[in-house]
Amino acid sequence: MRNQLVVKNVSQAMRLVKEMNMTSEEGWSPEYREIGRNAIGNFLRERMKESIADYLGRLPEGVSDRRNGSYPRHVLTEVGDILLSVPRTRTYNPVGIIEAYSRRSKEVDRLILACFLLGLSTRKVGAALCTILGEKVSPTTVSRVAKTLDAEVASFHKRKLSNIYTTLVFDGVVLSRKTGMGAAKRPVLVVLGIRHDEKKEVIDFRLASSESSAEWDRFLKDLFKRGLTGEKVEVISVDGGAGLLSVLRDYYPLIPVQRCWAHKGRNITDKVKKKDREKVKEGLRKIYNADNILEARKHAGLWKRRWEEKYPSAVKCLFADIDDLFTCFQFKDPAFRKMIRTTNHIERRFKEVRRRTRPMGAFSDKTSMDRILYAIFMYENKAEDVYPIFMVTHKC
Repeated sequence: MRNQLVVKNVSQAMRLVKEMNMTSEEGWSPEYREIGRNAIGNFLRERMKESIADYLGRLPEGVSDRRNGSYPRHVLTEVGDILLSVPRTRTYNPVGIIEAYSRRSKEVDRLILACFLLGLSTRKVGAALCTILGEKVSPTTVSRVAKTLDAEVASFHKRKLSNIYTTLVFDGVVLSRKTGMGAAKRPVLVVLGIRHDEKKEVIDFRLASSESSAEWDRFLKDLFKRGLTGEKVEVISVDGGAGLLSVLRDYYPLIPVQRCWAHKGRNITDKVKKKDREKVKEGLRKIYNADNILEARKHAGLWKRRWEEKYPSAVKCLFADIDDLFTCFQFKDPAFRKMIRTTNHIERRFKEVRRRTRPMGAFSDKTSMDRILYAIFMYENKAEDVYPIFMVTHKC
């Protein structure tokens, strides 16, 4: 006679389901899905029956109650929908046993959230998960699950910060969001840290009304109070915005500042005719790719003589900030110089933000903006193996 395994709790049932999936070449076949649903469903049913019996058995003398039928309740799990009959008495309901699932197991919530973060619209998530779960997931459900991020977002913005970075990178990036009057632009202030092992971490971000000095000051003050005092930081890379530069020295007066060559290059080529842009950029590349500062100054002089007469505003744009553009040459390691001379680390992460949110359209409100930015930045942080503790889907 074949031995039967008694399932004592939901966690054990879920482990058995996962083991069946790992050892079976068929994966989630109908047979295994049915076994999994039965294992979880039987356990929940038995627990509710026991709860009713225990309640009735503990009633004080003189207090009467009796069973009062049952009602159906669906629980959506990673192996499909389980229909449960919830027993009750006239005054007691054991539904708390399954309320922890919030009509779905935590595994399903993580699956829904993962689809959401991968850029699927709320409507497409249901269709994508239908073949796995055997049930459609409504857009309302996806939105409700996404809101589980809010508490983690708040904790992330308040956590203590450590001085474990060689480089801080600051940038402001503008995103679009929907309003009752159409799309509106919303700047996002971001700080990214590069660690000693060259891993890159989005430390924090803030939705702002503008990139003014007042907004940057609030952001920097909060970072500083939470512990990001700049100890051990060798250089700060910035996008060159006037608001940031006007207050940066108030908090990090002794740290060298590197202006972003990518931003500067765009500003310069905007002042150049299209037919000459590639030649202008080729000259700029010779400057910032130079082996040392002397060679960089030499190429800058040659570039100036070539373009000063034809594009004086472009030449002025470069030389207005030449010292801060040359900060990277204080460091001997060419790889480190290349890593710090732009704010592209942040730009690349916002490219990912736009890619993933394009199917969703613009952000509908400030909360949803904050939520999706956090989720995507933490996804990127997880890829770098930094701060996985704040990743909601870290168990996926």
